Amino acid sequence: MLDALREGAAFRADGLSWVMATLIVFVVLNVLAYSRRYLDGDRNARGHRRDVALLGAAVLALAFADHLAVLVAAWAAANLLLVRLMMHNGRWEAARNSGLLALGTFAAGFAMLAAGTSLLAFEAGTASVRDIAAGAADPTATRSLGLALVGLAAMTQSAAWPFHLWLMSSLNAPTPVSALMHAGLINGGGFLLVRFAPLYATEPWLLRAIFLAGLITATVGTFWKLLQPDIKRMLACSTMGQMGFMLMQCGMGLFAPAVSHLCWHGLFKAYLFLNAGSAVREDRRGTSVAGVTPIGLIVASLAGVLGAVAFSRASGIGLRVSDTSCVMAALAFMAAARLAAGLLDGRLAGWKVVAAPLAGLLAGGLYGLNVRMVEALLPSLAAARPQALDGVYLAGLIVLSLAWLAATADLPSRLQSLAAWKRLYVAALNASQPHPRTITSTRTAYRY
Repeated sequence: MLDALREGAAFRADGLSWVMATLIVFVVLNVLAYSRRYLDGDRNARGHRRDVALLGAAVLALAFADHLAVLVAAWAAANLLLVRLMMHNGRWEAARNSGLLALGTFAAGFAMLAAGTSLLAFEAGTASVRDIAAGAADPTATRSLGLALVGLAAMTQSAAWPFHLWLMSSLNAPTPVSALMHAGLINGGGFLLVRFAPLYATEPWLLRAIFLAGLITATVGTFWKLLQPDIKRMLACSTMGQMGFMLMQCGMGLFAPAVSHLCWHGLFKAYLFLNAGSAVREDRRGTSVAGVTPIGLIVASLAGVLGAVAFSRASGIGLRVSDTSCVMAALAFMAAARLAAGLLDGRLAGWKVVAAPLAGLLAGGLYGLNVRMVEALLPSLAAARPQALDGVYLAGLIVLSLAWLAATADLPSRLQSLAAWKRLYVAALNASQPHPRTITSTRTAYRY
């Protein structure tokens, strides 16, 4: 057994490695460029740039790791470097507490990852990540436990509920660190699940557990986002919600859409954080679907249908009511309809009636093509294995549909006068707050 664990290459490249490497290199280069001006004059600027570069190297090692020891070591190094970057100013107590809170969560995730991968290596008789993933035989109790521990480690990294507090408490990190965290490191959980996708595809009960965890995280994070008074906290809740959707896609057996989702989310979230300083100067006008006329609502629904059909055809996933492909199509419908509703908000014009369905069709088709491209890069990773539509997935689809209908009908605004809604609002707002020890209550508490 020990001889088998010593054998094998430390690194090996495949499609998933190159996708993640491209994402992290692009984000790191942009963060370094942004940091040059953002931290101009800061006494720790040079150390910050060094740690960002080391963090990028650690994540690259994680992406290309083929030996479990290298993968676990790179995971630990990336997390330790992130904590160091979060505690940029060591004299700022709130930042130090944020780093310590994240360190505690990451330590628990590291322990679960080390234990889980050890069980997988023991079961397979090899430490090669690719060989372990390729040996998708009948499940055993040892392998099931190992995969469950790896899944929990992924949830800690991706700030899934109930491991989300470290992310909500990380907002006093420098803005470039937040961009790197939300666009890069938090995607590590999704990468881990996709890396062992062939094994998870043989464990339907684990996929359903991941789906439920993602559903709770997506619902809670998206709802919390609507309540936040500042943009960085709103972005943190948004990231939590998006990681929930990514976990749902993995739980449905649709790993290619999950990879596509985390890549586009990472790029978009990096842009939002690096652009957050200018957001407070914008005259932003919220888009409410309640402002759409009944005719506009019909047009938006048509755009949703076109987007869902275009996604199903372009992605190659298809649309079958007997498996989770219909849940993915429903998500595409909601996204395309929401996009169209934004175009139709306000005064309805003829060009909007034409542009909205085309926008839905184009968005669904482009997203589907992106998923197909990712799937072509991941031929050996069970990129798309829709699961049978049972009670768990059907309940999730119902929850998502009800939430979308409530948002479409602007139900929160209509219920805000009810006492029960006020209690829910306050409870959700309190639950979404960072840890009290990570908050700077007075300006004098910050040490320059």
